[in-house]
Amino acid sequence: MSKVKKLRLCDWMLVFATALILTSGIQLEATGSRGLLWVWIHVIIGCLFFANIIWHLYLHFGWKSWIQRFRKQKSPVTRWLAVFALLTIISAFIALFHWIGSYTHSPIGGIHGKIGFVFLILVIGHTVKRIKFFKSTRKL
Repeated sequence: MSKVKKLRLCDWMLVFATALILTSGIQLEATGSRGLLWVWIHVIIGCLFFANIIWHLYLHFGWKSWIQRFRKQKSPVTRWLAVFALLTIISAFIALFHWIGSYTHSPIGGIHGKIGFVFLILVIGHTVKRIKFFKSTRKL
């Protein structure tokens, strides 16, 4: 499979995962994260989402010098996307560890939710800016 085909597959999987994580995040916000099952579903979707993001970055940059490549990005949205991705994953781990210890929604979980929503807004903007890639019907 060519790199473009892999990237197209990865990007469509990211679109699907974005919709799932957004839906589960809204559901958790609406219910105050009270359902154990829904929190675990959100955690699983989030892990798959971030694994797919890593694959996406690998397809673009390979494994070497990601930080330098992000510094050289011309788009401030892409830079902010990287910052909020990092903040989202860090706050996710902290919130998850707290949640596993108490099975209650914590302030850090609320902060994670807000950071995650900003991240998803940036993801949607990043995707919309590149919508031609999704609409392209050229032979791969």
